[in-house]
Formats: sequence, structure tokens, C-alpha cells
Amino acid sequence: MSEHDGTTRRFTTPPSMAEIEALAERALAGIPARLRQHIQNVGIAVEDMPDDETLDEMGIESAWDLTGLYRGTPLHRRSVSDIARGPDLIVLYRQPILLEWVETEEDLYRLVRNVLVHEIGHHFGLSDADIEALERESG
Repeated sequence: MSEHDGTTRRFTTPPSMAEIEALAERALAGIPARLRQHIQNVGIAVEDMPDDETLDEMGIESAWDLTGLYRGTPLHRRSVSDIARGPDLIVLYRQPILLEWVETEEDLYRLVRNVLVHEIGHHFGLSDADIEALERESG
């Protein structure tokens, strides 16, 4: 169940995967247009938790430490001679996001937006400093 005050949605129960996805779509709409045009073919998915294979691949011990993941080839590493590959995908992990939300008391929309923007930054091959600047611009 949630309340709505006209600008921010306040959740009184843990948001569902569909609600996290709706927040991500709203955040995506706020990405600067000059960047958004380059992510039109990037999918967004919400999963409850990262699987063991993903954690092993990333070298992460605790599933709670991974809130999002970009799967694909960053734009700066692509070539016209590349073989066909699957679509790029940004995965947001619901339970780790909710844990961070509870621990930090951050606005859930802002938290989802920050995770999404961070993963979009990986799509562009941006440095952490560049990603932080993008997060500020998207805020």
C-alpha cells in the first residue's frame, strides 16, 4: 500500500518489482535528451536478487552488495566489425535496493534513479567521476 502526495510516492509496504520498474521508467525519462537517444536500445529489467553466477562473475560475495548491473558492451568498446550480440540490459535488483533504502532513508525514487544512472554510465564507458556528474545533472 502507498500514499501519494502529488509529487513523491510514499510506500508503506515494500514496493513490488513492477513499482521499482515504474520508478526506473520515470527516472529514465529524466535522463538528458542528448544521452537518452543513445540508450533507446538498452532494456531495463528488475529482478529480486542477483543470482550466484552473476555474483561469481562480478567477484561479489554478498548479493546484498549489488543493486544494479549493466550487461552489454560499452559504447566506447564497440566497432562496426563486431559480430551480432544480444541487446544491452540494465538490471536493477529489488531487494538490495530496498535494503539500501531502509538503511539510508533515501527517497526511493532518488535511489532507483541513482542506480539506473550509474548503470547507464557503464553503458557509456564513463568514469566514476563522470557518472557522479551525470547523477547530479539528472537530479
